[in-house]
Amino acid sequence: MEGNIKQPKKKPGKPSIGNFSLVMNAQKGIGIDLAFEIAESLLISNEELSQILHLTAKTLRNYQKENKNLNPIASEQVLKLNELRIRGEQVFGSVEAFMRWMKKPAFGLDGRVPFHFLQTSGGMDLIMEELEAIAHGDFS
Repeated sequence: MEGNIKQPKKKPGKPSIGNFSLVMNAQKGIGIDLAFEIAESLLISNEELSQILHLTAKTLRNYQKENKNLNPIASEQVLKLNELRIRGEQVFGSVEAFMRWMKKPAFGLDGRVPFHFLQTSGGMDLIMEELEAIAHGDFS
């Protein structure tokens, strides 16, 4: 299962594991340790991760203690976070530069802060669309 997922500590590669593969992995559920690793690679705190996943920090700690997998919705969010990390690093040259962009208003997102879109799957899709626009010369 997790062998099909691009691991956060590797050099960025192709930005997508594919929608079908992403959905299949999400339905199986991913391990909480992978979620924490991806969040750490994005410089996202555990508190921010809990907000993105709509789970309390206590719930995340309990999942870790019990070695539980996340539910499919939270798993999809984490897998999409990883996709954003890969593409963001490709577009901006580093995770740090990508995260600086994520925390400032973006012209292509109607002046809204991209980081605030991370709480929904559709919001993550908007961020990916904006990264693609930037990659093709539309500097936002």
